[in-house]
Amino acid sequence: MKLSSKALLALAISSITATAYAEPASQDFVPTTLAGTSAQSEAKGFIDGQSLGGTTRNWYSSEQRFRGQKFSYTKHNQTLQDSRRENWVQGTILNYSSGFTQGTVGVATEVAAYNAIVLDASRRDIKNGSNRTLADSDGDAVNQWSKLGLANVKFRVSNTTLTAGRQNFSSGIVDTIGNRALPSSFEGVSFNSEELSNLSFQGGIFDRVSPRTEQSLSKFRSEYGNGQETDKVKTLGFNYQPFKSLKTSVFAANVEDFWNQYYFGATHELGDAQTLALTTGLNYYKTTDTGSKKMGNIDNDTYSLSLGLTHQAHSLTFSYQEVNGDEYFDYLHETNGIYLANSLTSDFNSPNEKSFQVAYAINMAEYGVPGLKFNVYSARGWGIDGTHYNGTAYGTAGESRSDLRLMDGEKHQEYGVGTSYAIQSGPLKATTIRGTYVTHRASAQQADGNIKEFRLVTTIPFNIL
Repeated sequence: MKLSSKALLALAISSITATAYAEPASQDFVPTTLAGTSAQSEAKGFIDGQSLGGTTRNWYSSEQRFRGQKFSYTKHNQTLQDSRRENWVQGTILNYSSGFTQGTVGVATEVAAYNAIVLDASRRDIKNGSNRTLADSDGDAVNQWSKLGLANVKFRVSNTTLTAGRQNFSSGIVDTIGNRALPSSFEGVSFNSEELSNLSFQGGIFDRVSPRTEQSLSKFRSEYGNGQETDKVKTLGFNYQPFKSLKTSVFAANVEDFWNQYYFGATHELGDAQTLALTTGLNYYKTTDTGSKKMGNIDNDTYSLSLGLTHQAHSLTFSYQEVNGDEYFDYLHETNGIYLANSLTSDFNSPNEKSFQVAYAINMAEYGVPGLKFNVYSARGWGIDGTHYNGTAYGTAGESRSDLRLMDGEKHQEYGVGTSYAIQSGPLKATTIRGTYVTHRASAQQADGNIKEFRLVTTIPFNIL
């Protein structure tokens, strides 16, 4: 479904025109002032401010390849193939956070134990585990395992916090990912400063990642590359809200000997959801090679633009995404550092790819069932062209991704439907249940292939202290 630039412009104009009849959201300018309060001045103390709680998540996935494609696994030293793969894991996080000590400089600590129990240990089902079930070198599931997911010390002055150790971090380039039974985390030093009312700063230096489905720390590598590793990731940026209706984010990162990456994101709201509201989202990444160029030559500009219309319980969103470069738009493995609108089961991030998505969602709270939501979407990518790629990082022999140089006019499409429910009260309050079904179809050389997947994920929070 190739859309011309005129069609996209018409879509944007019609959406904006429609919202002209809605009661406008506040477009007031927000002046930058010093924060009105100091978080450290309100510290309760190391013991009085402590908490102990966590979550337990039941994560199930059933996948099926089709059009002749299959999963591979080993048994009795033989390589076998099967069209299905199933993974079922119970992941539990027990998190202890102390309060900050009182005084000018507050000190606190955070420790979280991660535990996974495999509920389906069949070698045939898990297909050597991938990044879903931890498996040993023979392909057998590790039935139960634990690790320290978080372990850090924090220092705080006023509204600025320095964190050292294993931690969570969130930005448009380096972001903890939590779409498995357990999330990832990062080893290093970071800071977060909120001394100003509408302007905050974040930064960090990380040298290891704690993967979602591994017990040990690993060096960072790219999501789409050939396994090259890097020793250090540095990132710095800020979040700024110049208007009540506009939020922006700017970040830069140096991934040693891989790339320099720059990110800009903006979200603007217009109108009133009870009548008609328009939410516009823009995400842009610039990536260039650096250092010894382990990932080869990189010069990549990628962006997405989304327009979302909301009327009471109903939301309709249109998203266009474009990759300008002869290589993948790539990001760090075991992170969620891809804020593009069309990052779905497929990231729609192949060289020179263009993609368009239409999504609809309904919130049943408007019909007397708070916590219940449904969504459906359709996305299509086209124009994939890797014939001009001259590097070695993507698509080398034996890698799971197709050779970029074979991608000439490739296309693919993805359809998905989902439902979620959050319990509103009682002992299981805030428990969420989400089911999704996705179908992805692709032309011969598109890397994601032909696959159907059903997921059922139940997450239960709990508090002890």
